[in-house]
Amino acid sequence: MQVSRKFEDYLIKRPKPKGIDVLCGLKHFAIVTYAVPASRFEGLFPERFVLDAVEIDGQAMGLISVVPFIDVDFTSAIFPFPKFTMGQTNYRIYIIDKHTGERCVWFLGTTLDSWTLIVPRYLWNLPWHAGKVSFDCKYDETTGLYSHYRMKTASKWAEASVELAQSPESDFNFPGFPDTESALVYLTHPLAGFYYRRDGKLGSYRVWHKELAVKPATLKSARFKLLSDLGIVHTAEQSSPYSVLIEPINEFTIYLPPAVIR
Repeated sequence: MQVSRKFEDYLIKRPKPKGIDVLCGLKHFAIVTYAVPASRFEGLFPERFVLDAVEIDGQAMGLISVVPFIDVDFTSAIFPFPKFTMGQTNYRIYIIDKHTGERCVWFLGTTLDSWTLIVPRYLWNLPWHAGKVSFDCKYDETTGLYSHYRMKTASKWAEASVELAQSPESDFNFPGFPDTESALVYLTHPLAGFYYRRDGKLGSYRVWHKELAVKPATLKSARFKLLSDLGIVHTAEQSSPYSVLIEPINEFTIYLPPAVIR
């Protein structure tokens, strides 16, 4: 079901920022992914999109990721501008846009720990929600690994907590993909996302980044209330992720404003 992919076919030259485009570093960047039966995603996105399913043990499974990080040096990509730091957690499903054939993500929403939430939430009607996000992480520069990684989010919309760890013995394991690189292209390199705006219209966004230098990690505990509330990943299943990836910091360009799809 999943074909071989190479980063060299997906890495593009950075589109030149303009206007209100944003540059930011993403610190303590993690991707916690779950594989669940494809039927659980029915009705979550329009017919324009199809689930980018993975076949595991003969069953079609959809993948959904929880992506916590701290925005650091969040600022204009063009003009001198104040820099912001804020905790954030994104929730995304891997899909294919049938209009273009592009592999992208369906964005369920995000929690953001900042007063700047008013811009995406009220000006652009994005599915962004308030949350108090805290990180407790210890990263060893010598080994390039986390001895511990903890994140908690207090939020009416998506309360969450996760604890991760890394060791030199951790290794990549991606059932349903022909090789590791194919899976990493799939999980780390979608540059476009779609979502339902708060007014019900279809919206989209686009980002750019280099190939991410993620390393495997293990999950010690997790509770993602949004996933259980939506019936996508049941509470008992959340202790058994498909994969866990971490990168200490990376850099994203975000192209703004988001588009409204007519």
